[in-house]
Amino acid sequence: MMDHQKARALAAELVAKMTLEEKACQLRYDAPAIERLGIPAYNWWNEGLHGVARAGTATVFPQAIGMAAMFDDEALNEIAKIIAHEGRAKYNANSSHGDRDIYKGLTYWSPNINIFRDPRWGRGHETYGEDPYLTSRLGVAFVKGLQGDGEYLKLAACAKHYAVHSGPEAIRHEFDAIANEKDMRETYLPAFEALVKEADVESVMGAYNRTNGEPCCGSKTLLLDILREEWGFEGHVVSDCWAVRDFHTRHMVTDTAPESAAMAIKNGCDVNCGNTYLHMMEAYQEGLVTEEDITRACISLFATRYRLGMLDENCEFNKIGLLENDTDEHDAVALKAALRSMTLLKNDGILPIDNTDKEKVILVIGPNANSQLALEGNYNGTSSRYVTFLEGIREACKGKARVIYAPGSQLFKDNDSVLSQYKDDRLAEAVAAAELADVVIACMGLDATMEGEEGDTGNQYFSGDKNDLELPAAQKRVLDAVIKTGTPVVTVVAAGSNLRVEEGNAVVWAWYPGQAGGTALAKLLFGEECFSGRLPLTFYHNVEDLPDFTDYNMKNRTYRYYEGKALYPFGFGLSYTDFVYENAAYADGKVTVTVKNAGKMDAEEVVQVYVKNDSKDAPLHPALCGFKRVAVKAGESVQVEITLSALTFTVVNDEGKRLPCEKATLYVGGYQPDAVSAELTGKKCLEIKL
Repeated sequence: MMDHQKARALAAELVAKMTLEEKACQLRYDAPAIERLGIPAYNWWNEGLHGVARAGTATVFPQAIGMAAMFDDEALNEIAKIIAHEGRAKYNANSSHGDRDIYKGLTYWSPNINIFRDPRWGRGHETYGEDPYLTSRLGVAFVKGLQGDGEYLKLAACAKHYAVHSGPEAIRHEFDAIANEKDMRETYLPAFEALVKEADVESVMGAYNRTNGEPCCGSKTLLLDILREEWGFEGHVVSDCWAVRDFHTRHMVTDTAPESAAMAIKNGCDVNCGNTYLHMMEAYQEGLVTEEDITRACISLFATRYRLGMLDENCEFNKIGLLENDTDEHDAVALKAALRSMTLLKNDGILPIDNTDKEKVILVIGPNANSQLALEGNYNGTSSRYVTFLEGIREACKGKARVIYAPGSQLFKDNDSVLSQYKDDRLAEAVAAAELADVVIACMGLDATMEGEEGDTGNQYFSGDKNDLELPAAQKRVLDAVIKTGTPVVTVVAAGSNLRVEEGNAVVWAWYPGQAGGTALAKLLFGEECFSGRLPLTFYHNVEDLPDFTDYNMKNRTYRYYEGKALYPFGFGLSYTDFVYENAAYADGKVTVTVKNAGKMDAEEVVQVYVKNDSKDAPLHPALCGFKRVAVKAGESVQVEITLSALTFTVVNDEGKRLPCEKATLYVGGYQPDAVSAELTGKKCLEIKL
């Protein structure tokens, strides 16, 4: 692959031919063409968290939090490779017709590797959960998949939002996230460091907020001292959209737009998503920036364009055609991801459901039963082959059990029709149908209109954050009413975050499962496939047990520091089979363990390794340090080997220094070694004392 030094040399040669004004114009996200130099226009803004987004038809994979629930870095890498291939196909098709608009380039602002530290945060489902180790491993795999290993970058990935960014959404433009040195180095920065050092991520996006007093998109500490000098980052930095404008309008750290532009570029922000860099020439004329500042940023951007092969007519990816987008093969991968992501949290024996009896009546209810939005999440593409939960269940029951449908409620509104005289005008039908049914599948939860980015949602929760952890009241009323009929209920929740849901004979967390979500759910409910997803975040009972949303101290947050009793713990998920762990050992940096499938169904298991270092500086509870997804046939055993990172036996002190630790205990099992997991599973992890 073209290295950074060669790319910068080529970029410097080209940029030297530009006027100052031309260089300044190239620092916009919507960079204009320079026709005299043969440089086409380019829009830097593209999204691809779980598929090529906002650019027409593309394969829609489970939302990022759902992919995290797979606990499978190899699968993340495969999915990212598909996203890169489809991204190239669409870029080639669009640019060949002169369309170089937004969402049609090769610089993808993904992945989101912020830590999902608080369940109220609306954008948490864009992340890989609450754990810095899991986030790092999945993020590295995803970036490597996007960028490829060819002569050029296939796509340019972007680590966002740097750094210490996870709500509240409503105040993100003026908020100052205060984090101590220990939390910075132990929780908030490790994933970014891993993506820079291990994956050579081409881009980093600054966050909207300030961190410890400095606006992230103009932070000397973050962008120059840590990112460039300490970690050796060689790519380009992009601002979040209109974040630089916040310097003088919301953060009040500058007085004018030229001052904001100067602060950002001098501290290493190369390209501005927004309009503040339109004032760059004013900043130059006022003596706030030098031509050297502008030239340096411009070279960084053109180095990326060279590394992408955008200025090479013979680039190896130029022949990828549009027929290589949205294929059957890609759909199969999306289905596999949905199957692996869905997480079984409760099962009193009702699952799997026998759907072979033609006399059996299966009732499907809930606002998410036949909802495309419940499949998509946000920052999504548009699939040509969505299968809703209802459609998947109907297809699986053709010629077998009868499937009937009653919505029961709206997502959050009290009435389906504005002309209705009664509250809950779809409730009676659902209750009447439940009285006739043998089993109810209740498809509840949220969608991106209720949790997401500030300014990007459409209901009363305008900021995108949640106020509490309860199902919307309208859904809760219909679920309670159907349960009172005595008919067994399977509660299926489409959501990207923690909700307090215990009601039902079984509880399935479907996340936002992507285009094949309905097919996957049906295969799992009817026992054709086995559940294997694991929670990438802690499910709490309520927000009252947590610190204030604006408090970025990790005390009493996430499974590593939470002092209460979780509803469902990080790493938890049930199966239809029974796995037995034996002979756990550690030697030469590797954990080995024998995993036996003692059940009657072939299945996949997520083997997890946790470490508790013997130090006052260690997290309160054992922390994830290794994982591996394995397939085990019924009645058979597999030997599993997991290599631990060199950082496993280290701790971070209050000064942010990482120190070695000589004594530790490792825990090996299918869950985290906590009391709630032991209570829910009746099992304990194996221990290895070192």
